[in-house]
Amino acid sequence: MAQRVFYSFHYAPDNARASQVRNMGVVEGNRPATDNDWEEVKKGGDPAIERWIQAQLEGKSCCVVLIGRATAGRKWISYEISEAWNQRKGVLGIHIHNLKDLGGNQSLKGSNPFDHVTFKASGRALSIIVRSYDPPYTDSRQVYAYIKNNFEDWIEEAVRLRSLS
Repeated sequence: MAQRVFYSFHYAPDNARASQVRNMGVVEGNRPATDNDWEEVKKGGDPAIERWIQAQLEGKSCCVVLIGRATAGRKWISYEISEAWNQRKGVLGIHIHNLKDLGGNQSLKGSNPFDHVTFKASGRALSIIVRSYDPPYTDSRQVYAYIKNNFEDWIEEAVRLRSLS
């Protein structure tokens, strides 16, 4: 079954890297917000941002967190992860630091954002269940190919794991 995914990422530093993953055409994803759209949403404050995230998650089966250098611990990334998990959607992470940005630059590896989101009942980090994938290459083309070749399987596994928990 083709999965529909919501992509979560830190926009400013990782938009070009995230676009590469989104444009692989492996799965159907949400339409990215333009800078202008996002500025309009932000004007409404936290409640408007929460409503926008809820609308973006609607009809999706999985939340894919594209992990860059500064993704972990960001307020809205953590909120998106929590909301997806609470809505019983599959959740997974992919490290994208070795994909090149528009300037041809790679980045430093970021920490696991699932270490920053906890189960309410136990206070344990979501990273004990949610998987993050770090392509084993430093060459951007190899990283891209690795993600593209495995992406669909990772999503299916995340959805399957969430259905069991």
